[in-house]
Amino acid sequence: MFEKNKFIFIAGPCVIENRELTLKIAEYLNKRLKNYPLNFIFKASFDKANRTSLKSFRGLGLEKGLKILREVKEKLKLTILTDVHCQYQIPYVKDIVDVIQIPAFLCRQTDLILAAAKTGKIINIKKGQFISPFDVKYIIQKIESTGNKKIFITERGTCFGYNNLIVDFRSFLIMKKYGYPIIYDATHSLQRPSIKGGVSGGDVEFIFPLSLAAIAAGVDGLFMEVHPHPAKALSDKYTVLKLDNVEKIAKKVIKLKKVLEEDI
Repeated sequence: MFEKNKFIFIAGPCVIENRELTLKIAEYLNKRLKNYPLNFIFKASFDKANRTSLKSFRGLGLEKGLKILREVKEKLKLTILTDVHCQYQIPYVKDIVDVIQIPAFLCRQTDLILAAAKTGKIINIKKGQFISPFDVKYIIQKIESTGNKKIFITERGTCFGYNNLIVDFRSFLIMKKYGYPIIYDATHSLQRPSIKGGVSGGDVEFIFPLSLAAIAAGVDGLFMEVHPHPAKALSDKYTVLKLDNVEKIAKKVIKLKKVLEEDI
């Protein structure tokens, strides 16, 4: 379960493609990360309701997806994160997951945020590509109004012209002033939205350097989507990290954190 003062490491497939693959990824991540001083949180989406194209794969849906997430949680005793797109999903999700994520495109949807916050679960707010870090405080106020102060804030890049995102590293420092853990989304922030004819492209080669740069800038965690065979991934195949690279990043995270904590 989640422990305070440990670096947060959120990882998993973009979308639940099937039971076997989801369990395989969860088992691999658990085995590789459990010996590191990290708060590992397994993430997976049962539905990707914000896909650009109607033809894109969305997932297995609420019932089948949550059944798989429940199995992952019970079998591996992992902390689980998933995202919601509609208020009606929250009563089903809250009894299975530990962290409810509000997608970036929905980060200003007041009723959705309030309903999620009232569950008492950790709420991970994805900062919208269209808002400034200064505006995040208003989202936080919505969550806090319910009495819930278990909040993560995740930076996933800002629209930079058409079909491109950029991360302003000043945003980490600005948002840290709000007093909650700041997460860097190392995969979504490297997307090139809809650049491939209704499908997002991306710059996967920058995951390692920008992750380390974000840690140096003071983030409290990383978020990344992973897949054993990125080219075959049914969602975000141009930005998901290859599964066997996860431990390499974890090792670098620990080393860099130690250096930053030294009195030099």
